[in-house]
Amino acid sequence: MARCRLLLFLAALFSIFGLLHASAGDADPIYSACVDQCEKTGCVGDECSQHCNFTSGGIPVDGPWYLQEPLYLRWKQWDCLSDCRYHCMLAREKERKKVGLKPVKYHGKWPFQRVNGIQEPVSVALSALNLAMQFHGWVSFFIFVNYKLPFRPNRKPFYEYTGLWHIYAIFAMNSWFWSVVFHSRDVYLTEKLDYSSAVALLGFPLILAVLRVFNVTDEAARVMVSAPLVAFVTTHILYLNCYQLDYGLNMKVCLGMGILQLILWAVWAGVTRHPSRWKLWVVVIGGALAALLEIYDFPPYRGFVDAHALWHATTIPLTYLWWSFVRDDSEFRTTTLIKKAK
Repeated sequence: MARCRLLLFLAALFSIFGLLHASAGDADPIYSACVDQCEKTGCVGDECSQHCNFTSGGIPVDGPWYLQEPLYLRWKQWDCLSDCRYHCMLAREKERKKVGLKPVKYHGKWPFQRVNGIQEPVSVALSALNLAMQFHGWVSFFIFVNYKLPFRPNRKPFYEYTGLWHIYAIFAMNSWFWSVVFHSRDVYLTEKLDYSSAVALLGFPLILAVLRVFNVTDEAARVMVSAPLVAFVTTHILYLNCYQLDYGLNMKVCLGMGILQLILWAVWAGVTRHPSRWKLWVVVIGGALAALLEIYDFPPYRGFVDAHALWHATTIPLTYLWWSFVRDDSEFRTTTLIKKAK
């Protein structure tokens, strides 16, 4: 009898903890009942899910093999449960809106409207534009350094940070690529890839900021400065992937790295006589204001545009200006080194 009471107590305790960690939407009993009913019938009102006629592997419950879902649909991993949650979420939000209630999160996410199976279409489009802008900036920098600026006698660029900016471009394009994938379909794998690539993108520019601001050109000194930061970023990525995907900790780490590099660039822009320091000021101030959108979270307007999507929008012009500064910096350093060599 005592053992039964203990088991009941533990079950109740775990249920309480589950409710504490649940979002307001999925803790709603009306929503939960809707999902349970939908899994049995495959329908929410007039909306019926075709995925409820398939197994998790995309094989029809009743039907021959040639009626399997196409691969281009299966990769998104939509199934009966995810479809039921989506349609029940929309139905519940309509009911809440009628009585004047504000939108709430479901399973940690705002209620977004899907378009052709894409979860957050606006964020996907803006992430793709950011990817294109990073590629354009990198190609323009590559052409400028290799075809418009003079070389050293050993056929290497005068600009000592050329290689580092190429690595930065790879990290940036990789991060925005996974952002496109993650916002298209949020599953456990795409979430980890998006978060990990974002941490790497924030970590490497911090290293670059330290090296450029303090004009570290010696290779041994660069290794000594970079090693602790590389170790920190790598450890954090391993922690997220192998131990716990802690959203709160990750937000603090990302904000910390972002703010630190903004401070470094801002101080350097204030003391240097760089001809393009005004571009740095615009990027620093714009980046600081854009970071507020990551802190101040609000539900998506008409189910499409939330604070995170707006942040994606602000980074597009900032990226263009940032690569413009990098090109100017390469020209400035090349001119300075040539004058010193004469």
